[in-house]
Amino acid sequence: MRDLAPDIVRQRLLIEGYFTAAVDEVSIRRFLVDLAAALQLRTYGQTVVFAPGGMGSDRNEGYDAFVPLIDSGISVYVWSAPRFVSVVVFTCKQFDVSTAVRVTHDSFAMTEMVHQAF
Repeated sequence: MRDLAPDIVRQRLLIEGYFTAAVDEVSIRRFLVDLAAALQLRTYGQTVVFAPGGMGSDRNEGYDAFVPLIDSGISVYVWSAPRFVSVVVFTCKQFDVSTAVRVTHDSFAMTEMVHQAF
């Protein structure tokens, strides 16, 4: 993909995988705050966690969450039944990918995971 704005610093990371940890609204909020802190990224607003419960198909039930950062944001998408999570970190500041992967792995007790930085 061609970089349309090379003068704008951007780093993105997608982490996905299967988890074994107990996941609820509280644990998702804690994860987002812990991940931002571990990456030395500053939050400026409340973490938002949605659980649409019953509005879609059972297969897609879970959580959608976001924490705004001074340097952009972190999103989390959780599929409860298959115990699958997708984390997207988008920043205008460089961060350590291995730290993000480790914090995600440990927070969700991942059994299998992949990640792609871009």
